Amino acid sequence: MKHSLASTLKRKWHRGMRAAFSILPRSLRFALTRWLVDVEPHPDERLVLKIADTKEELEACFRLLHDAYVGAGYMKPDPSGMRATIYHALPTTTTLCAKFDGKVVGTLSLIRESTFGFPLQSAFDLHEIRARGGKIAEGSALAVHPDFRKTSGSIMFPLMKFMYNYCQDYFDTANLVIAVNPDRIEMYEALLCFERLEQAEVDNYDFANGAPAVGACLNMRTSSASFKKFYGNRTRRKNLHVFFNKSRLKNVIMPNRRYFTTNDPVMTPELLDYFFNQCTSGLANLGPHQRRLLRDIYNNEDYAKVLPPLEDGQDSQIGQRKHLRYSLICPAEFLYPGAGGTTSARLRVVELSETGFLAYTKQDLPERVWGEAIVQLGSNEKSAVRAMVTRSRHKGEGGTYGFKLDEPDLAWRKFVGALQAGTTHEDLAHATQFLGD
Repeated sequence: MKHSLASTLKRKWHRGMRAAFSILPRSLRFALTRWLVDVEPHPDERLVLKIADTKEELEACFRLLHDAYVGAGYMKPDPSGMRATIYHALPTTTTLCAKFDGKVVGTLSLIRESTFGFPLQSAFDLHEIRARGGKIAEGSALAVHPDFRKTSGSIMFPLMKFMYNYCQDYFDTANLVIAVNPDRIEMYEALLCFERLEQAEVDNYDFANGAPAVGACLNMRTSSASFKKFYGNRTRRKNLHVFFNKSRLKNVIMPNRRYFTTNDPVMTPELLDYFFNQCTSGLANLGPHQRRLLRDIYNNEDYAKVLPPLEDGQDSQIGQRKHLRYSLICPAEFLYPGAGGTTSARLRVVELSETGFLAYTKQDLPERVWGEAIVQLGSNEKSAVRAMVTRSRHKGEGGTYGFKLDEPDLAWRKFVGALQAGTTHEDLAHATQFLGD
């Protein structure tokens, strides 16, 4: 009885403090929130942040998320004790985890836009964000273990930094969007420089069991300047500009990529079957269109065995993949003959196959002119191939160009072989061992 009374009084005190805080002008509220920042530059060495890529790590993340969402009223309890959505089944979703002494104590998922879209776009207008250009990803499924709620900053700040740096350096993200409860939106605005989407608050957000939600976006191209503006002159423990943009945490294990791919798929057929057939009915609940999309994404026999069947008369597009398991961003140079001699153009290769590639550049390139493409496939992997532009599409100052190869070299064939053979980010690095050096 005494404990119940104490809890009630504590909740009332917190509500009273929030109500008093909300009366202050917005600028003052934000200034006070930033002033209260206290971030540990060197977190406890028992804390490890990494991509969740094992059955045990993923299950711990899904269970932690389930309990947090049920407790907040964002979902009804599931018999599995897990919250594993269809977005978690996609190769374009990366689940981050924070482990303390080997136990998962925090999780957050990053969902890249794909043929399935992402949760937020079903409720919010992203027209203005799309107009900026660049890839969009959604930060979602955030949860911290109850044992660390009182000191959530010790987990939350490192986890947010992991998300931020992963989006910047690995996930090819220009705009990071979120949908959060209205009670929490000012934390993201004040501390992390998110800006609310123009659309008003959504009163009934289906992805959170009908709870209200506010959408916001962090422009990754200008975020460093925003952090510097608000935190540039602060001391180390209060300087989120230094923490997010300058420092490197020994606790973070970033993916070890041989090639310049931009996502880290982890769902093997076995994991897909375990989480979405055995533990939950995530795959069985898919509609006909989503079933076909998933077969187009995972278009090989091993995955076909665990994916739900198509309806009679419905055919998948196997062999005509419309969704790349691996996206990539490889810097390149194209050298071609011009009026005054050899001309050089800088490219950004975003798709490739054994016979050609798609690249973006701000320069105008001639079609049907043979030249040499020098493509940096990875930190220590470079390909030099004879190529020519066969098609182009312009938008604004830049354009995308489709290139045809004359003959791929060994480095190119190894990269394509790895992309075709790999199903997860782990075996991408190993798929080339059969091709020799």
